[in-house]
Amino acid sequence: MTPDPASGPTDRPRTGGRLLAVSDLHVSYQENRAIVEDIHPTTPDDWLLVAGDIGERSADIEWVLGLLAERFAKVVWVPGNHELWTHDSDPVTLRGEPRYLHLVEICRRLGVLTPEDPYEVFTGQGGPVRVAPLFLLYDYTFRPPGTRTKEEALAYAYNTGVVCNDEFLLHPDPYPTRDDWSRARVAATEQRLAACPPEVPLVLVNHYPLVREPLDILRYPEFAQWCGTEATADWHTRFPVAVMVYGHLHIPRTTWHDGVRFEEVSLGYPREWRARPVRRPLLREILPAGVQPEPLPGR
Repeated sequence: MTPDPASGPTDRPRTGGRLLAVSDLHVSYQENRAIVEDIHPTTPDDWLLVAGDIGERSADIEWVLGLLAERFAKVVWVPGNHELWTHDSDPVTLRGEPRYLHLVEICRRLGVLTPEDPYEVFTGQGGPVRVAPLFLLYDYTFRPPGTRTKEEALAYAYNTGVVCNDEFLLHPDPYPTRDDWSRARVAATEQRLAACPPEVPLVLVNHYPLVREPLDILRYPEFAQWCGTEATADWHTRFPVAVMVYGHLHIPRTTWHDGVRFEEVSLGYPREWRARPVRRPLLREILPAGVQPEPLPGR
C-alpha cells in the first residue's frame, strides 16, 4: 500500500511551520520516485529533514533535493551509506570524502543545509530547537553476539552471507578504513555539539541511530555492525537532545531511550513499504511533539 506522501494540503493558514522528516527514499526505484514527486509541505513554513539514502547517483540526489528545496522553507540533508557509494551507474567516480564534499557542494548550490553548515534554529511549532545534521559512520562496534573484535564480526557476517554492500562500494579515501573515517567524524562532531548553547534543545539528525537498542529488532544481527558506533551511546543524555531522527533500518517507528524520543523515518524499498499493514503519512512529524510510542513491528 502506497504511503501518503504528505500530511495535508499546502494552503492552510500560516500558523508556524512544522518540522518534518523522511529518509531512505531510494529513488532508483520508479515507484519511490513517483512518491517523491508528490511530496509537499503542509504549511509554507515547514522544514524537512532528509536523513540519508536518497539514492546512489549524484544526479538523482540533486534532483530530489532540488525538488524539495523548491517546496519547503528549509531542507536539511545528511548522507546515508548509499549516497557515499561509488557505483557503476554513476558517472561521478569520486570516492570517499571527496565524494561526500561533492554532494555538500551540490547542497550549497540548492540552499540545502548539510553537516558542514552551522546548526540553524527552527522557530516553528514546538520550537525553538537547534537542528544538528550529523555525518557519523560506523566502526564495527555494534557486533553480533559472541564476537569480540571487528575481524570476528566480519568473519561471522561473511560466513552467514549477510554482508553490507558498503564493503565493496563505500570507500574511505583518504582514511585507511571506514572506521577510521567514522572516528574522525565522531570526534569533530562531538566538539561541535559541546559548543552549542545548552538553553536551546537539539534535534539530532543522522542516518544511523546513536544507540544500539533500535537494532535489537533486526532479523539478521550481524548487520548491526554497519549501523553506527558505541561512541555515541550517551550523546542523547550528555547533550540537551529533544528528538533524535534517523533512518537506515527501513523500520519506521518511534522508540524512547532514557526519556528521549527516537524517530526512524524511512520509506525503504517498494517490497518493504508495500508489505506494511498500516497506511501512514510518509513525512514523519518531529515537531510539534505529542506522538506516543508505537508497538514494535513483528520480526
